Amino acid sequence: MRPLCRWAGRGALCAVLLTLPPARVAAQSQTDSLRLEVARLASVVDSLSREVARLHQTGQEAQAQDALAQLRAAAAQAAGAGATAGSAAAPSQPPEDQEFVGRQRSLQAFNPEISLNTDMFMRIDKDSPRKQNFFPREFELSVVSNLDPYSRARVFFSKTAPGGELSPFGGAVEGEGGISVEEGYVEWVGLPGGLSVKLGKFAQQFGQLNRWHSHALPFQTRSLPHVAFIGQEWLAQTGVSVHLLAPLNVAGGTYEATVEVTRSENQELFGESSRPAVLGHLNGFWDLSSSLDLDLGASWVNGSYEDSTSYFDRNLFGTEMALTWRPPGRSRYRGVTVRGGLMVLDGLVPQTPAGGGAPVPLPQKTAMGYWASTEVRLSQTWLVGARADRTENPTNPDETAWLVAPTLTWWQSEFVRLRGEYDLLGRSAADARKGQFLLQVTFAMGPHKHETY
Repeated sequence: MRPLCRWAGRGALCAVLLTLPPARVAAQSQTDSLRLEVARLASVVDSLSREVARLHQTGQEAQAQDALAQLRAAAAQAAGAGATAGSAAAPSQPPEDQEFVGRQRSLQAFNPEISLNTDMFMRIDKDSPRKQNFFPREFELSVVSNLDPYSRARVFFSKTAPGGELSPFGGAVEGEGGISVEEGYVEWVGLPGGLSVKLGKFAQQFGQLNRWHSHALPFQTRSLPHVAFIGQEWLAQTGVSVHLLAPLNVAGGTYEATVEVTRSENQELFGESSRPAVLGHLNGFWDLSSSLDLDLGASWVNGSYEDSTSYFDRNLFGTEMALTWRPPGRSRYRGVTVRGGLMVLDGLVPQTPAGGGAPVPLPQKTAMGYWASTEVRLSQTWLVGARADRTENPTNPDETAWLVAPTLTWWQSEFVRLRGEYDLLGRSAADARKGQFLLQVTFAMGPHKHETY
């Protein structure tokens, strides 16, 4: 009203205007009241909107819970109907748009895992340039299957051909080889007390490398003492094996024990004997650090040779060690493995004179051999290694043989491996040395590759 008073320019007019009826003042007051009421109603509307949203969300959760409860009820009803199918009434006709799914089991789930491993060689021998220098040493077919949650079976068929063998004291392998069953056994796992049991023909737990298949070895043959005392192949016989993973926590290690009772089938150890043989093996594994571990074991085999008058008069003792360094996060690119072993054969067979007659007792009852090897990983695909072996002759302990063999290995992939190896073999009796170069090509088809356990 004051600006109007100024515009009018007279005090009387202002007095008249100020004395207007109170209706105009009441209208202004009503306007302010309406504004306050509108603000209050807007606040109420906001509160109601939030409450509606909350109730809507709660309703969705309740609907979801109701749907879940309906599904559970339907499943329980279906299970009850399946259990009383013989007495229940026939179900009503399903809707036409319902899609049926077959419940039969796939027959492929029963198929075993089938693999093929091949070990081929090229040999260069200056002393025998006209001999066969290319040969497939072994074709190995493996059939592996988990029979049920408690047992599994493994069968390995092998087709071998001679060539490139290391014969420390002569007597090279001749012939065309043949097809044989290397292993065939059923194993029960997860038995109470950490036990597992094998029954059948299996590679025995003598040391660490005896159970490795030939194509998985870090060198083209087993150690020289193994070849002299056991033969070119591994120690594999038919019988029963009991393995125990000991529930011990001593010095931070893991310990296992194996006892095996088999039929004597190894001709180098037992000749033509078929009497029982017993094997005992103890092994310990320690994590020395995050990158260094130690594996140490001792083994003993006891049996009798052919028609010996006393049982269990032939013993073979062995101990092996493996020290492995693998840096965490770089184990595929860097690493060093050092292995070594000692073998002692007690109860040597008397030597029969060349002209016949009674066997001549040996002046010494034991023969000993040892070996050491190392393998260095240079990259993801390249490895370099070397080994040195020495052994006594089990039929003449005065005669010894030694071997030095450097290697260079290239892994094209986990399925294909190429290795170059030079073998320098010497004998004390003949005072002669023999060298040969071998190029080994190994490839695997299927899930069973170069297992090293």
